[in-house]
This record gives sequence, structure tokens and C-alpha cells, in this order.
Amino acid sequence: MTNAPELLARAAALTEDGRGAEAIGLFDRAATLARDADDVPSWTSALLGLTVGQRFDIEVAALPARLYELYIRVHDQQRRRAAVAASLARCWAYTGVAVRGLPFADQAVDIARGLDDADLLVDALDAALSVHWGPDDLATRTDLAREIDEHASHTTDTDAHTTAHLWALTVACERLDLPQMHRQIRALEILGEKSARARFFAASRRLMLDLLRGRTDTATMLRDQTVSASAEAFIPDAEAVLHAMTAYTAVIGGDRDTCLSELGAYEEYGLAEGVPVVLAEGAFIAAQSGETDRARALVGQVSGALDSLPRDHNWLLTMQCILEAALACDDADTIRATTELLTPYEDRAVINAGAVMFHGVTDDPLSRAHRRMGNADAAFALREQALRTYRRIGAQWWVRRLLEVDTTPAAAVGYVLRPLGKDLWEVGGADSPTAVRAMRGFEHLHRLVASPGTEISASDLVGATSGATVTQSGLAMLDEEAREAYRRRLDEIEELLPECGPREADRLTAERDALRHELGSATGLSGRRRTTGASAERARVTVRKAIVGALAQIGEIEPAMARHLHRCVRTGTTCSYTSDDPEVHWRT
Repeated sequence: MTNAPELLARAAALTEDGRGAEAIGLFDRAATLARDADDVPSWTSALLGLTVGQRFDIEVAALPARLYELYIRVHDQQRRRAAVAASLARCWAYTGVAVRGLPFADQAVDIARGLDDADLLVDALDAALSVHWGPDDLATRTDLAREIDEHASHTTDTDAHTTAHLWALTVACERLDLPQMHRQIRALEILGEKSARARFFAASRRLMLDLLRGRTDTATMLRDQTVSASAEAFIPDAEAVLHAMTAYTAVIGGDRDTCLSELGAYEEYGLAEGVPVVLAEGAFIAAQSGETDRARALVGQVSGALDSLPRDHNWLLTMQCILEAALACDDADTIRATTELLTPYEDRAVINAGAVMFHGVTDDPLSRAHRRMGNADAAFALREQALRTYRRIGAQWWVRRLLEVDTTPAAAVGYVLRPLGKDLWEVGGADSPTAVRAMRGFEHLHRLVASPGTEISASDLVGATSGATVTQSGLAMLDEEAREAYRRRLDEIEELLPECGPREADRLTAERDALRHELGSATGLSGRRRTTGASAERARVTVRKAIVGALAQIGEIEPAMARHLHRCVRTGTTCSYTSDDPEVHWRT
């Protein structure tokens, strides 16, 4: 009967010959035989060989349990325990449950740092990077990538060098550090002169960089090099990488027929394996190909689970692709949900795991999403930031696409401002208005937006709402206590703004502007306090205060509506509303 060492020798020979897929079955059998014989060295080699064949985002059945059993068995063998812990951490990370791998990666690194073994430490750091691959871990990932690069320089192992350069490239891509991206790809190309594995990564990542810059003329040559290298080295995810190379070359090059062919592959694989990121990429490809029905169907497969997706190596890519497709399909609910999830990650590059492909920056689809939702200020700021980034890195295809998309007419934006009986008003977006207690400022705004471009005196507005006449004159518009309270609140707002999210920042900015206006209105020439005088001045102050209060309330309900009114409503002795957006319509 064949024993474990003999199977391992045959598996190693197959792997060396580029036939790693055939070796997996031998590693599997060897692991079972070695475990039954309590042959720990062979058992370890067999399971570690088995993990080399693991693919990203695919369930691996009992492999984690088998590794854990071995991990417990080698508790008194530090070097072996570190290697098994690192493989177990990677196993969980690749399966999409990185949190389970964290303690194993930490232990592997701790053990390896205490041993004089550069190869082992590089392997442990690779595991640590794998479990810290989410969108919130970039700073940690940057530090670990520097450390793995340092320790890889102490080993002659080509695979260790390849691993270190791949992580350095990944982090450089996430930070859009172009010199470092070129440096790391060149390093992989040099390693590729003696390693088929390095050559695979060098050719595929060179295409990533070329496509980032809109260059497709190298695609055939680089894809051929990648295919050739994958025939010599065992790369479990080689087929997925080749599909990405083909699909995204077609997207950038405008080759619709190839896009549709690849779309079929993404749909089939994503649905069969239940992989959200593949479904999301398929939705993006469908949207870029004008296949909105297919894009909508793929979005539907993922959109119901957006909140529950783990924040791992695929999270940003999944969100970016889903938002892109939702915009193409005009799926308002998904646009809103995805925008909310992506907003904390503004100004981030989106890179397919391992720097396989560049997917733009988050500001790009976020700008279009805010434009679709009527948030003109946010849309403009994000669009300008995205264009600056794209122009800096030479991403001309992305620049052209964003400019072209931005020339299409914006979707109509509807707002509601109308009374609901004596004490209630309906306020907010046309699709989801809110019933709130009546305020005098709502009445003023209601009259102004109902007569766009018409100047109405503040006295008329006051008379229309209350009929009251104030005869007292010469009173300070703000007493000292009120002035100090306003100043204290302004100081608080300045402290809060840098720490808050976009929605809260909009509300605070509106409040700050209103307070500043009130303080300015209460101060005359040379800083003298302004006092009320004639009835027109008293009406101006009354209307201004009422509208400021109403806008603060509206800002809590629909910030975009409040921003629009802040821009378009002019107050003074005469008041008016003049819209700066022809797509805005009112229900009054």
C-alpha cells in the first residue's frame, strides 16, 4: 500500500511540473494516511500542500477543521505550530471569514518573531495581511507590508520575495502611489526571469496598470504571458484572473461582444458558487455593456444582503460595482443604501484583491449617486475630487467616462412643502415626506417657492402669517447674552465638524451659516450693534429668524432640500426664491 511520504513525493513532483491541480488529490490522501499513522511531519506537509490549492471566496468544506486538529496536535512544536496557524488564518480569510483567522495569524507572527527563520516570518506576516485585508485596515496593512518586505530581504526564497512584492504592490495601488506601483511590478518581472509564479503575477499586474491608464494594446501579449506562466506554475485562481484580464480589457476598449461573452461566465460562476463579488462584477460589466435588465437581475441577487457582507478584501469592490450597476438601472433604493455604506470610504481607490484590476475611486460613483439623489453640492465636490485623482494618475478612460456620464440630464428632484391642516406640515423629499409640527418659517417658505422669481416684502410675509404689527423701535437685535450664546455655539460647531459624518456635517454647516448671518445682521458699521427701527426692519428680522428656524428643521428631515433652499432663498426687506436647478420641482 502506498504510504504518505510516497504520495507527498509524487504530489511535489506534479506541483513542480505545473500540475498542481492533479497534486491536490494526492495531498488529500497523504494527509489522511499520515493522520492515521500519527506521522506528524507528513501530516503537516500534506495539509499545507492542500491549502496551496485553495481558491478565493470558495467554501473549503472540512479543511479548516482538519488544520485545527493538526494545530492542536503540534502544540509543543513551535515552528510547525506557527506554519499551521498561518495556513489556518489564510484558510479563513480566503473563505471570507477573516475574523476567525485573526487569533491564528497573531500567534503565527508572535512565534515566528521569536525564531530565527525569515521564511517562516514572511509566511506568518502573509497570513496576518490576509486577515487584515478589509477597507478599515489600510494603515495596519501598510505597516505589515513594510515588515514583510524587510524580512523577505533576509531570505533567498523566490516565493517569499514574490509574496512581499505582491503585498507592496497591493498597498501601493490602494494608495495610488504610482512610483511604488511601477517599482513593484518591475521587481516581479525581474523575479519572473526565474519563477513562473512571479511571471504570472508580473504579466497580469502589468495589464492592470496599463488598463488603469486606458492602454489596451498590450492586452493580448500580457494575457498570453499569463497563460504561459499559469501552465508552469500552480495558481489556483488563474482562471479567474484571466477572465478579469479579458473582461476589463473589453470594458476599457469598448468591445461589447467580448463583454457579453465574459458576462455570461460571471453570471454562471457567481450564481453557481454564490459569490457576491463575482455577481457584483457581472452587474458592472452588464451595466457597461448597456444590458440594464441583466445588471438589474444581478444587483437583485446581492442588494438584499449589503448590510451583512463581511468587510473583507472584496467589500469595497462589491459595493463599488453594485453602486455602478444600480446607477445604470436607476435602482433608487440600492443607490441610497450603497451610498450610505460607501460614504465613509470617500477618496479611496478600489482594487480587486491582490491588485488584479483597478476599479476607479469611490468618489466617482458616489458623485453620480448624490447627483441622482439631488445632493448637488456633495455631487460636485466628489466629482471634482475624482477628476483630480484620475488626472493625477493618468486614468484618462475614467476621466472621459465621468465627464460623459455627467453630461446626461439629472433626474428630476421633487420636494414637498405643504400644510396638513392647522398644526401640521408635510416636509421632505417627494418619495418620503415627513409630517412635522407647523412653524412660521414654513409659511414664509411656502409662499416664496410657490412664486419663484417674485420679490415679496418681508412686511407682506409677516402680515400674511400673523397680521401682527410691532411698534416698538430702537431695540438691540441681539442682546449680549444672545450674542455670547451664538459665539459659544459657533465654537462648538467648529470643533464638531472635523469628526462628524456627511449628513451631520451638512446640518452643522447650515446651522453655522445661519448663526454667522444672525451675528452679522446684528452688527453695523465699525462693529456697532444694530438696533431695530422702522416696521420694515422689524419684519426683515422676524422673517429671517423664522426662515432660519424652518431650514434647521428641514435639514434634519431632508438635508439636500435645506441646502437647496439656503442657496436659492434670499431674505431682506424683500424676499424671493429663485431656483438654481431646473430639475427641482415642488409639491405645495
